[in-house]
Amino acid sequence: MDGLLIDSEPLWEAAGKETLARFNISLSPAQYHSSTGLRSREWIEHWFAHFGISGDHAAQAEADILTFALRNITQSAQPMPGALYIIEFFRNRNFKIGIASSSPMALIDSIADKLGIRDSIAAKASAEHLANGKPHPQVYLDCARLLDSNPSQCLCFEDSFNGMIAAIAARMKCVVVPARNHQQEPRWGAADLRLSSLLNFNDLLLQTL
Repeated sequence: MDGLLIDSEPLWEAAGKETLARFNISLSPAQYHSSTGLRSREWIEHWFAHFGISGDHAAQAEADILTFALRNITQSAQPMPGALYIIEFFRNRNFKIGIASSSPMALIDSIADKLGIRDSIAAKASAEHLANGKPHPQVYLDCARLLDSNPSQCLCFEDSFNGMIAAIAARMKCVVVPARNHQQEPRWGAADLRLSSLLNFNDLLLQTL
C-alpha cells in the first residue's frame, strides 16, 4: 500500500526522521531506503540499535511516528500513478484483491476510503500486531488465507525490498515497482517482473506470469 497505491513514503520518512532527530540521529537517503517496508516498531528498534540508543525510548518513539504518519498521510498523501488503474484492471478480470501492509489497520482502512477502493478490496491484512513483519511472509500468508487463496496462486505488487522478500518467501509471484531513483538496482532481479509504473502493467504481462 505505502509507496505503491499511495504516495505516503515521504510522509513516513518525515515522521521517522523528525523522531530520530530528537536523539541526534540523522539518516542518509541510502540508510533510510534500506529500511523501508519495516513496521515502525522494527524501524525504530533497528536504528536505535545501530546508533546505540536505549530501547527505553522505543515505545514512545514508535507512537510519535504513527501519530504523525496517520494524520498527515490521511490528510495530504496522493494516489500513486496507476493505483486506481491496477485495482480496476484486476477487478474487471474477476480477481480477488487484497491489501497486505506493514501499516496499522486504521491506516489501511483510511487509505481504502481515501482512494475509494474499499468495495474492491476483499481482504485486508496488517502486520501491526504480528510477531514478525516484512520481510517475514506472515502478513502475505494471512492475506491469502483471508482471500481463501493458495499463496502460490497469488500475484503480489510491491515497492520495497523487504516487501519483495516477504512475497517471495510466501511463494507468491511478485511484481516490483521501485521508487524512481532506485529502479535500476540489481537486487530487484529477484522479482518476477520489474516495472517503472503500475500503468505499464497489461494483459500480456499478466499472461507471462
